[in-house]
Amino acid sequence: MDEIINKVAGSGIVSIDLEEFYVEGDRVFFDIKPHLFMEQILKEKDFREFLKTNDWSLYEDKIVGIICSADAIVPTWAYMLITLALEPHARRVFFGNLNELENIMFAEKLATINPEIYKDARVVIKGCGEKQIPTNAFVQLTTLLKPFAKSIMYGEPCSTVPLYKAKSS
Repeated sequence: MDEIINKVAGSGIVSIDLEEFYVEGDRVFFDIKPHLFMEQILKEKDFREFLKTNDWSLYEDKIVGIICSADAIVPTWAYMLITLALEPHARRVFFGNLNELENIMFAEKLATINPEIYKDARVVIKGCGEKQIPTNAFVQLTTLLKPFAKSIMYGEPCSTVPLYKAKSS
């Protein structure tokens, strides 16, 4: 009987799973809209009173995105005051929606990679998984790897889409 050989294991392909860079934690949003007068105008005195009396513990250890779903002009300092109120409770505070929040967190994680460890490597960026990975994370990782990797592919080591191959010297 012939021996079964795992060609993928012996191929020297390095696989990167972006799910490993996913920041765990509950994501919630603080919408400033309900705290605006007629959902359009920020009244500083009323807003400051709300900030003092609101139960901020609801955001304990959460990743919080601050948004305004109303088409209103909100002064920058209002977002800063919300941040200061959330900061003692929330794990992280961002300005923006879920997509923007995920992009920032992935960018921070990807910035910790030393791309030189992928010098002359054949890299597969895993494509499918259980967590929703923002497209921007794939774009950033590709940009990070291109100057170093011998080749970049997308998918699984056994079934890849070739993306980039360095020119031979």
